[in-house]
Amino acid sequence: MAPQALLGLQFPNQSLPASPNTTSCDRAPEAWDLLHRVLPTCIITIFSLGLLGNLLVLSVLLLPRQRLTVAEIYLANLAASDLAFVLGLPFWAENIQNEFHWPFGALLCRVVNGVIKAHLFISIFLVVAISRDRYRALAQPMASWRRRRRWQAHGTCVLIWALGGLLSTPTFLLRTVKAIPQLNVSACFLLFPHEAWHFARMVELNVLGFLLPLAAILFFNFHILVSLWGRQAVSRSQCGGPKDGKTTALILTLVAAFLVCWAPFHFFAFLEFLFQVGAIQGCFWEEFIDLGLQLANLLAFVNSCLNPTIYVLRGQLFRTKVWELYQRCTPRSLVARSSSRGKEVLQGFWRS
Repeated sequence: MAPQALLGLQFPNQSLPASPNTTSCDRAPEAWDLLHRVLPTCIITIFSLGLLGNLLVLSVLLLPRQRLTVAEIYLANLAASDLAFVLGLPFWAENIQNEFHWPFGALLCRVVNGVIKAHLFISIFLVVAISRDRYRALAQPMASWRRRRRWQAHGTCVLIWALGGLLSTPTFLLRTVKAIPQLNVSACFLLFPHEAWHFARMVELNVLGFLLPLAAILFFNFHILVSLWGRQAVSRSQCGGPKDGKTTALILTLVAAFLVCWAPFHFFAFLEFLFQVGAIQGCFWEEFIDLGLQLANLLAFVNSCLNPTIYVLRGQLFRTKVWELYQRCTPRSLVARSSSRGKEVLQGFWRS
């Protein structure tokens, strides 16, 4: 791979080629200069929005000190994972602004990238858990109350966090900082001990981290949509109008956002694997993969901002929690005078 690929912002994995001096492809210097200038600003913007959004979600869910429902347990864990992820983004913004020179030392190289790698798996597995829980609640409403227990949700989340930590172990162990004299930088990257790690990485990242979770998400949401469409048909025949149109649109938005944010990254990561093993070669593929991974990473970053909005902020559950927190934090006399007006204002805000 080219020097840019060696130092690129590939947060889940980044390996060192066997001979970094053997390639001389540099066909898009203007594009790389533009990325060095634009990407840090975009990443800091994503960091700011993700930090505020996920802190808001956690505050609304946890500050009232009430027992969380099953849905709230999953949403709180998703917000916590997104929050841990966005806290590592300023390090990468600085790294890119320095033209991929890592100034923070080997320990932070391992910790920051290990946490980001764990988030990749934790967030996707939590999306599967949320889809499964929604499937039980909407598609099987009569039986779901017996199977949707808080302790089961807590146990599922603990298992997901443990699995995410386990799958990110190679990043914690193999990430290192090494000087690249020809580029005059010290890079933070993955140093694989054997070529077989490239195949293991592809299976871990593309299969365990995307294809299998995607299949589960599509399965659950397809059955949810079938159930909702059936309810709409009954509603039209009995009540004269659909009742679950907003829910159907929300589910389609969830799946679409997941695909838009993550599919490009996994596509380019698979192309990178093909390049590493020599299945595709040439300067065109090298530059296409290197530049594509930068933009695909940015889209994956955006998912940490979209999750609070899609999963929580547009939901009736969260709006109710916001109103309850507003009442708790406002003096009783003010609440008594402005309760109805404040509720109307908040509801109008969420509709906009």
